[in-house]
Amino acid sequence: MDMRQPDTLSTTFAALADPTRRAILARLAEGEASVKDLCAPFDMSQPAISKHLRVLERAGLIEQGRRAQWRPRRLRAGPLRDIADWVGEYRPHWEESFERLDTYLRDLQNREHEHGDTDDRDPNRPR
Repeated sequence: MDMRQPDTLSTTFAALADPTRRAILARLAEGEASVKDLCAPFDMSQPAISKHLRVLERAGLIEQGRRAQWRPRRLRAGPLRDIADWVGEYRPHWEESFERLDTYLRDLQNREHEHGDTDDRDPNRPR
């Protein structure tokens, strides 16, 4: 791998790091939209939105269509699927952590039940 060029996941994560770009993707998940439509909910100039669109296009997250004079942007799911696959590789690790936490909490509740909980200092403490 050429270390001077960012890998695909890094480029995608960098594009997703900005809340404006995430909002644009959320809008495009509903369907195609023009740059003008994408500008509407933001207090930003069209050139500023266009810069965000270029970042998303470079990351492969959106593409520009062409219908006569209309050039709508649309979502491309491939890079998002790649991120989901990458995160999915770590799923067994966090599930195992949740299972250990669940076991610990269950043991803690059982011990409190067996020994009785007479601590009345915290009225919000579950009984």
